[in-house]
Amino acid sequence: MLLCCGEALIDMIPAPTVTGSAGYVPHCGGAVFNTAIALGRLGVRTGMLTGLSTDLFGQKLTAALEASHVEATHVIHSERPTTLAFVTLIDGHATYAFFDENSAGRMLRPSDIPALPADVTALYLGGISLTCEPCADAYASLASREAAGRVIMLDPNIRPDFIRDTDRYRDRLDGMIAQADIVKVSDEDLNWIHPGPEPLPDKLAMLRAAGPSVVILTCGADGSTAFLAGAEVSVAVERVEVVDTVGAGDTFNAGVLARLSEMGLLTKEALAQISPDDMRAALAFGARVAAVTVSRAGPNPPWSHEVRSRREQGVK
Repeated sequence: MLLCCGEALIDMIPAPTVTGSAGYVPHCGGAVFNTAIALGRLGVRTGMLTGLSTDLFGQKLTAALEASHVEATHVIHSERPTTLAFVTLIDGHATYAFFDENSAGRMLRPSDIPALPADVTALYLGGISLTCEPCADAYASLASREAAGRVIMLDPNIRPDFIRDTDRYRDRLDGMIAQADIVKVSDEDLNWIHPGPEPLPDKLAMLRAAGPSVVILTCGADGSTAFLAGAEVSVAVERVEVVDTVGAGDTFNAGVLARLSEMGLLTKEALAQISPDDMRAALAFGARVAAVTVSRAGPNPPWSHEVRSRREQGVK
């Protein structure tokens, strides 16, 4: 089982009301939650480890996990409120205002994290859950505890405005990068991690030298590139009419993980020596899955039959 560990929240997406004024519609979301949902819909056995509220929104999140075949055995429930993220969309691109104080997800502590069963073979971590304490320390301690025996994929998805203590966050992130097998970053993430004047290829080399077997760089409409041992592989995005980009990167991650799992390559040993052709196949599937997501509103990852249908029709 692949276990997604991190935030689950409600995205409040703007929508017109019958009076013509702006309103907000609640959608289940969160970077790690979106990836879990996408994996479940793609047919990968997936679980979620997070803190969920027993309130109205927490019940909505729990139901969404179940509806997408994501196992909730490791969800930790409490009466604390659900995190809300109010979304602003400009030309299809999203910015967020978070309301997260004392939330069920944020208040997880290292002592709350359960022992994992042997059938959990890989962990996926990232997002704002690595920013806010105490849950950030809980997920960092989980990664440290499990890194020797399970694959770890990390997508920091850095939101600088959300970081309260930059030094503590950098220390935590550096430690998790060193423990990860796969690290996915955007060009903005990479420039935040290494803010110096060096060109992107040099910064990528520094990131890979820190420990990961695979580093994936995504550059929006310019596609993605994976950096392996002695090789790099690039894949273009699939062109679609973009409705919005909410959840696009999260769904891309799910596609990459799904294809690696399908090919039997989601092990530490396999990732350390993965071939360019196999990595290209994983990136291409991630791009295909993400293309469906950006073609419709909200974080709404596709089901496996939708991806198959798109491929059979030769949609680009």
